[in-house]
Amino acid sequence: MDVILLERVEKLGQMGQVVKVRPGFARNFLIPRGKAMRATKAALAAFEQRKADLVAQNLKLKSEAEGVAAEIAGRSVVVIRQASEMKQLYGSVTARDIAEAFAEAGVVFDKRQVRIDQPIKTLGIFPIRVALHPEVEVQLEVNVARSEAEADVQAGKAEAPVEDDGTEPDDLAEAASADGRDFMLDLEEER
Repeated sequence: MDVILLERVEKLGQMGQVVKVRPGFARNFLIPRGKAMRATKAALAAFEQRKADLVAQNLKLKSEAEGVAAEIAGRSVVVIRQASEMKQLYGSVTARDIAEAFAEAGVVFDKRQVRIDQPIKTLGIFPIRVALHPEVEVQLEVNVARSEAEADVQAGKAEAPVEDDGTEPDDLAEAASADGRDFMLDLEEER
């Protein structure tokens, strides 16, 4: 099916292009969302009349999106999740989780605008893209950790805590060898 794009669609084309797409994609996604219209002679003529208005509207929305992108570029958010000792999450971090975490931090966007290149299933810091407009994307970071302290360590804001039980390493070795000797003496006495 041939459609006329009413806005830029990623991996498909620019505004005003006539492109061939699968009928289901056109009927279920492009046309209902106002991203395209069927390419008929009447539609082409109507598009040419509306083209100047569509271009002006697109430029206005693009400039607003660029302003928001400059304001939020480089921001990061911490998402707290449970994970195994091997840093594997029990589940995954989704676009919805990311959008909610940024909303709590004061940056509001729709979950459909979040572009995750790979599923987030481990602890760490991950770059994500947010498409504020078909032509404007901003790079943000998501820090996935088990706690706020661990998030600070991952981000380099704090040092990893060192566990110290108060014993010297030599004391531990002596205690281990003494326990082993006592165990061996007990075995010999039993015989």
